[in-house]
Amino acid sequence: MTTSRYLPLGALAVGLLVLPWLLPNSFYLDLAIRMAINAIIVLGLNLLIGFAGQISLGHAGFLGLGAYASAVLPTHFGWPPLAAMLAGMALTGVLAALVARPIFRLKGHYLAMATLGLGIILNIVVRNEAQWTGGPDGMPVLPFEVAGLTLSRDWHWWWLVSALLLLSVWMAQNLMDSPFGRALRALHGSEVASRGVGVDVAGYKVAIFVLSAMFASLMGSITAHYVGFVTPNVADFFHSIELVTMVVIGGMASVYGSLLGAVLLTALPQLLATFEGWETVVFGAILMLCMIFLPKGLAPTLAARFGKGGQ
Repeated sequence: MTTSRYLPLGALAVGLLVLPWLLPNSFYLDLAIRMAINAIIVLGLNLLIGFAGQISLGHAGFLGLGAYASAVLPTHFGWPPLAAMLAGMALTGVLAALVARPIFRLKGHYLAMATLGLGIILNIVVRNEAQWTGGPDGMPVLPFEVAGLTLSRDWHWWWLVSALLLLSVWMAQNLMDSPFGRALRALHGSEVASRGVGVDVAGYKVAIFVLSAMFASLMGSITAHYVGFVTPNVADFFHSIELVTMVVIGGMASVYGSLLGAVLLTALPQLLATFEGWETVVFGAILMLCMIFLPKGLAPTLAARFGKGGQ
């Protein structure tokens, strides 16, 4: 990565460092934490959709797996929270690897329907296994404790998610500059041409699907511990669509577009709360206008306007 590529990452680090001191109260700090969490999830999803060109309409199911692993394992089996989080990521990765090959033999709307079905199945499982998950009512999540340190204040969570966000952006940028990333871009452009130059198309699809799913699982666990409660809504279809919308609005195949999309769509419902019953209509109208006037997403459009690269 060249020095110029480090500049946005450095600016992001400075912004994350000073932002809490500029916020007027804990409500805005809570909102900022949720923005950072969503940004990491969307960044992982953008690797799959934007860079590799593979749609996923059930990604919230992986988020739910991580969240419920961090809820069920410590509560019912006495697992340490960190071990439960890692187990959730491992389980999610194994499941994603098992289903990826048959799913990614499909294309277009068939692929979209298959990933949608996977997400619905995961949501039904956590709703029906009430003896373990609390069913539709959800269940409490034990505090996150490591080596005697309990993350109990918003400040603790802010520094944790900020560090994870910086690490995720750095990893994503380096991944896209690597041979692996170039192979993903190639199969996005043309799978036939990619096979012609020796790219293992199926293998790369599986790998990026597993990586994206594990991103979601990790942040599902973080969200569960931060909120202190988890319900099946974390894994429902509408949450999956919200995540995909963040990718599209921010800009597909754009690392910093993922951040912009997550920040905008996390903050927008709060900003529209004053419309009292019409907020959904206004929200939809804003999304329509974004797609009409910014069809490539926020980050690529702004990058083109100011003559910068889209990442």
